[in-house]
Amino acid sequence: MADLNRASLAAQLAARLRAAIHEGTYAAGAELPSEHQLTAQYRVSRSTVRAALAALRAEGLIEARQGSRTRVRDATGHTRLNRTVTRTAEGAYTTAPPGTPLENPAVTRTHADPATAAALDVEEGHPLFSVDRLYTTESGHRIAHRLLIPFATASGTELADHPDTDPEHLYAILAQRGPLTFTETAQARMPAPDEAAALQLPPGIPVLHLTRITHHRTRALIREDTTAPGTQAEATYRLTPARRPADRH
Repeated sequence: MADLNRASLAAQLAARLRAAIHEGTYAAGAELPSEHQLTAQYRVSRSTVRAALAALRAEGLIEARQGSRTRVRDATGHTRLNRTVTRTAEGAYTTAPPGTPLENPAVTRTHADPATAAALDVEEGHPLFSVDRLYTTESGHRIAHRLLIPFATASGTELADHPDTDPEHLYAILAQRGPLTFTETAQARMPAPDEAAALQLPPGIPVLHLTRITHHRTRALIREDTTAPGTQAEATYRLTPARRPADRH
């Protein structure tokens, strides 16, 4: 095969390998040639090969497992996260769990950092319960869930003694104040080291990070953060149009 020109060698090599994957030359689950083979085949340096492979890992096209050669990622086993919250005729709120629990919830006491304080409209340093859960899905992916409950929200409720109440019952407790509303944001980013370890992510794989705030009227009650493998998870929602304020004349 002809030499690649010297401009943007890693980008060109990544483009050729990407095309070979999309064309089926390397099928899902297939091993790529070794770094040594790619170096000889394309007549480039080992550092160029590594940079090209790193770019494809960041795109989620390939993955490297310890002790084995780099493989084309199988994209058929996606995890679908149903983010819809429903309300029954009796007024109960329900939401689908992200998967099957892997372990018991871990409860700690912490304090609101600036971002959390702003999201929950509490003073920076306000005491919180932090409840961490780890789930697994049918496709074998891990999902991390963190619940932050301000002490002001838990006070006077059973959450003060049992902050690890399951999310569905948690909403029932919060709904004792009255109807609830929810806002959610989605962000794709690279994982922190502890997130990559908990989700067992190969290097270079981003995460899908979902943050949900539960409100009663204008008051923010709790914050939930759900983190999933960004190349293997998708979030689905049922959208309800917001009521538009009446125009003033």
